[in-house]
Parts: sequence; C-alpha cells; structure tokens
Amino acid sequence: MSFIRPEARAALWRWRELIFAATLVALGLWWAVGSFGILRWIGWAIVCLGVLFSVVAGQRFRFRLGAGGPGLVSVKEGQITYFGPLSGGAIALSEMNSLQLDHTAKPSHWVLEQSGQPPLAIPVNAQGADALFDVFSTLSGLKTERMLTELHSSGDHHVVIWERNPSRAAHHRLH
Repeated sequence: MSFIRPEARAALWRWRELIFAATLVALGLWWAVGSFGILRWIGWAIVCLGVLFSVVAGQRFRFRLGAGGPGLVSVKEGQITYFGPLSGGAIALSEMNSLQLDHTAKPSHWVLEQSGQPPLAIPVNAQGADALFDVFSTLSGLKTERMLTELHSSGDHHVVIWERNPSRAAHHRLH
C-alpha cells in the first residue's frame, strides 16, 4: 500500500536530482552559517558541491522528456540497445560515428550511426532513454548545452549533434 499517488511519485522521481542538490545546499548553508571551526568550512564545501551537482542535475532534468514512448532502451558495457515495436538494434559506443537528432519524426528521434550498420533511431521519450544522457556525455567533444538546446527546439529539421573526428579515427591498440 502506497501513501503517495503514482502521479506524485512520478513527479518527485523526475525532480529527484534537483531535490537532492537543493537539500545539499540547504544542509551546507545550515552548517556554514550556524557553526564554527572546521564544520563551517565543511558546510561551505558542501554548498559548493551542491551547486555543482545542481548544474548537472539541471542538465539531466532538461534531457528527460518523459516516458511512454515506443520501445525500450538498454545501455550495458558500452553498448546501446533499442528494442522497438517496429525496429531495433544495437550500437557499440566505441564504434559510433555520429549522433543526430531528427525532429522530422514524431516523436523526435536520436539517430546513432556506426559504420557497416543501418542507423539506429531511438525515440527521445522511449522507456530508459534518460540513460542516454550519461552515454552521450562521454563522447569526446560533445557540447552538452548545444545538445539540450537542440532537443528543446521546435520545427521539422534534422541536426548533427556530434560526429567522430575523421582525423582521429578510432584505433584500438593493446599496448
């Protein structure tokens, strides 16, 4: 038996990281203002940590566009897998060549490309798509703020968010 309605629980879950960051800042301020000695310095450090965490939490919050979209996204050991009702596939993050956002599809889709495979189109609101934020943030040279701006832009267009630098082709070496 739950004392919280499912809609309220979903809203709290969506805001969870920002709530945690605000709690960190509040705790740090309480210690920094109401204490003395080393606890005061620890409080200011917690405030700084909470502010940094709130920036990241804000970006993650903007990335989540809700759920209920078609399909399921799974990210395991550097492999992105999408199980959709009409299509699906898997892409290795280390082999990915480009990341695009297709606003011409409804809902918008992330389009991941890898050499030798057909492009993998993932709806932005597919179940588990919020895990893609962490995956995309590991891509070298990706501009997170630009990605978030394009994600929330309107219109029917197709935009390249990230492309592997052709001069720095992926060479896998053992030593």
